[in-house]
Amino acid sequence: MAEYFATIVWERGDARFTDRHYSRGHRLLFDGGIEVPGSSSPHVVPLPYSIEAAVDPEEAFVASLSSCHMLWFLDIAARGGWTVDSYRDEALGTMGRDPAGRLAMTTVVLRPEVRFSGKRLPTVAEQEAMHHEAHESCFIANSVRSDVRCEPIFVGADA
Repeated sequence: MAEYFATIVWERGDARFTDRHYSRGHRLLFDGGIEVPGSSSPHVVPLPYSIEAAVDPEEAFVASLSSCHMLWFLDIAARGGWTVDSYRDEALGTMGRDPAGRLAMTTVVLRPEVRFSGKRLPTVAEQEAMHHEAHESCFIANSVRSDVRCEPIFVGADA
């Protein structure tokens, strides 16, 4: 079984802390030396205690689902002999109340727009099948309770 690590680092600095007026800014450190600025969402903790330019957990959650779907889609397309030139997804996560009344990311909608090249382009039905397989294969989507939907945007494909 594979293991994945992330290191999250936050330091108080000179803030009092107990008055709750402290920065939520922190660092997300990943293997290979990648460091990403993190923060709470300004939708959850108001500015200036959140850092708008940093990645918040909600954005990271949506991005993780989108990235996993994309990686599976690319693999499926390559194995099928299709040439993908570009893939863009403007994914959207919606925060709401779950059935128990708790705040949760209730829906994530992926909107992948994939551009292909080659002598034979996949039809909409073939692309739908690839997206369905990618969704079923994505272990991030298989790990969450949120309703994760894929609504692809088809470019230059005939039905």
